[in-house]
Amino acid sequence: MTTLARATDTLTRDALTVLQPGFAGTTAPDWLLRRLGEGLASVALFGRNVTSPEQVAALTAQLRAEREDVLVAIDEEGGDVTRLEVRTGSSFPGNHALGAVDDVGLTRAVAAELGRRLAAAGVDFNWAPSADVNSNPDNPVIGVRSFGADTDLVARHTAAYVTGMQSAGVATCTKHFPGHGDTGVDSHHAVPHIDVDADVLAERDLVPFRAAIAAGTRAVMSAHILVPALDPDRPATLSRRILTDLLRGELGYDGLIVTDGIEMQAIAGTYGIERGTVLAVAAGADAICVGGGLHDEGTVRRLSDALVEAVRAGELPEERLADAAERVRALARWTAANRPADGAPDTADGDVGLRAARRALRVTAAEDVAPLTEPPYVAALTPVANIAVGNETPWGVAAELGRLLPGTETGSFHGADAGSEALAAAGSRRIVAVVRDEHRHPWMAAALDVLLAARPDTIVVEMGVPRARPRGGLHVATHGAARVCGRAAAEAIAGV
Repeated sequence: MTTLARATDTLTRDALTVLQPGFAGTTAPDWLLRRLGEGLASVALFGRNVTSPEQVAALTAQLRAEREDVLVAIDEEGGDVTRLEVRTGSSFPGNHALGAVDDVGLTRAVAAELGRRLAAAGVDFNWAPSADVNSNPDNPVIGVRSFGADTDLVARHTAAYVTGMQSAGVATCTKHFPGHGDTGVDSHHAVPHIDVDADVLAERDLVPFRAAIAAGTRAVMSAHILVPALDPDRPATLSRRILTDLLRGELGYDGLIVTDGIEMQAIAGTYGIERGTVLAVAAGADAICVGGGLHDEGTVRRLSDALVEAVRAGELPEERLADAAERVRALARWTAANRPADGAPDTADGDVGLRAARRALRVTAAEDVAPLTEPPYVAALTPVANIAVGNETPWGVAAELGRLLPGTETGSFHGADAGSEALAAAGSRRIVAVVRDEHRHPWMAAALDVLLAARPDTIVVEMGVPRARPRGGLHVATHGAARVCGRAAAEAIAGV
């Protein structure tokens, strides 16, 4: 073999190593297994790949039979964003509920149990936690995914989450650097701007990332956001100033830097995924997340070819690509060394999620409100789900109330006539109105106005960020829409 051929092989393997692609199906397709043999080092799992923990364990075993040190990544925040329990809803409340409790020991325990379940299924890399300070209450994509709006609270719980999950041998990926909390645009659709000065960013948004780095987070995920105070020209994912000068230099971070989904419109719609991939690695990213929307062999080939061609054209230093690939391999070595051994002591705490969800409830009762003793009508005032959450995962309180009060009925309502339609559907039954971020949706607030004017004893369950004032005969704020949050709310409503 010639020196040139060997170099080309190394270059191609490095290009494949930095990709973290998804795929379709609940077993690994032939093309994915073949690419693992050619150098692909990571595989990403999404809801479409999951039917049960047992199936995921079989899938990850299939992947490791092809490449023992493969990184298996997942976007499992718990709470509203769940892939492992995409069909049922999460057994764990999300960050906002944990922040509402503000018990770092509890956050650490929740993360450890979630990490234990991921590790049992063969997943060793989690694109979580969100360290974003939700400083903009109208944020359409972070919201309950954040521990809260207080910087110090977010910092201490981010560190606790990192410590808890990594104690189970699952690497965390703290996101979305340098902070996605002060945005009014979802980067799945366009490029958000954060127009504050560098001092505000340093004192507010960067603090939780410093805490995560101090706690030993093995990875950090970049955000597709434009922060002119840091770089007026390029979003963070493509910015050397932000990824290399700030994150590596000023913050002293030496772990893996992963991009958010490169196919998101903030990058794909402006630069294209091939150009975006090259610019991201050149800026300092070590791994390219792709596969939320694009999950085929052609995408892997296009991106690996783009990296190889960029090196050959002198647009991407070969040393930078080699360094990125080595950081991926280093993380794989860490996860292999920290993988739970067979016969290790059982540390399961199966009820920790429900305990946390119960503690996160905030209940406000009107005077002389009658307890709910008969099966009610649950009117879900349903907003359009953001892409990070998706619309596959069930949410609300109807299923849990139905178990406690058999005969409970439910319907979903949206838009200008939601209130009157819900009234008509409920008939004479007591109404439980379930909302998500009432403060962000004028139609939702108007629907509650209609319901409460006609039926003042309506019970209101807020499963988003509880910014609107509590109202109704009983108001229950869950701080998230995970299945366990719905169960905790149903228990409070039914008085059990």
